[in-house]
Amino acid sequence: MRKLATCHPVACLFLLACCSSGGVLWAQQPASQTPSPRDQARPETTLKVDVNLVNVYVTVTDAHGSPIGGLTKENFVLNEDGHEQKIAVFDRESALPLSIALAVDTSLSTRHDLPLEIASAKRFAHDIVRPIDALSVYGFCEVVREATHGFTPDLKQIDESLDHIRVGAATALYDAIYLVSRALDKRKGRKVLVLITDGGDTISKVDYKQAVRAAQEAEAMVYSIIVVPIESSAGRETGGEHALVQLSEDTGGKYYYATSMAQLDDAFHKISDELRTQYLLAYYPLQRTSFSQFRRIEVKVVGAPESEAYRVRHRAGYYTVKSDF
Repeated sequence: MRKLATCHPVACLFLLACCSSGGVLWAQQPASQTPSPRDQARPETTLKVDVNLVNVYVTVTDAHGSPIGGLTKENFVLNEDGHEQKIAVFDRESALPLSIALAVDTSLSTRHDLPLEIASAKRFAHDIVRPIDALSVYGFCEVVREATHGFTPDLKQIDESLDHIRVGAATALYDAIYLVSRALDKRKGRKVLVLITDGGDTISKVDYKQAVRAAQEAEAMVYSIIVVPIESSAGRETGGEHALVQLSEDTGGKYYYATSMAQLDDAFHKISDELRTQYLLAYYPLQRTSFSQFRRIEVKVVGAPESEAYRVRHRAGYYTVKSDF
């Protein structure tokens, strides 16, 4: 295997290599490597971005969790840092293209469930991907591998990529979220990260906060399918589960628990339904009320029957200063 070293100031140095399957492998360099005095003296840098139009992808569901369609621009009130904003762009998202990254946990703790997860993921891909959409497959254990050749609408390639992901040892969950979010950041339009994992993380070089920020900066909606092998709490990664729940909520996605093939299929079906029944609200920020890099967004539905019972999901906010990773 021919390896190409790359330097990464925040992710503690990842190694980029070409796999025999044609995918991309991110592996960790030895922890014994330390920065040189020159590197230690170099200050952290950030990339400032001029925030113009802010896109907010919104999902509205009823009390039973079913998506609500048919709403109009007048049904939405949008606030940034507590100040109402004028909605400049409104659209229903059912026909717009999707970029979906499907990341599958292939660590030893999931080896018994992996064949079922792959079969269910294939059905999801065939249900959701249209010619205008694109999907990329990742497997993660102690390393993060891209099994496809980038994002593709080719269902045959997606199936083959899912068939070729292999079981590893440890789990680099936060590394996977971070690296896949960086790949999604280069995409245009709606961006979705679907995670299939038991929630454990044992070897990541980046932490939870860095992973969340990467997803938020990419404007990626994270849908977490948390695979629970048994009903009792024995052997479960409850801390990791809670982290995935919070990540999904902060990015406007959702989390699901699955203990069987039927529940896996049901979770994928619900994700597909939601992605076909979303709204785009976009606005030009009118007022700055604080010096915080992070601006909080709140969206409410008004003037619709039973709107008080509706649940509105969207990303928690956005950064005005983007990390220079």
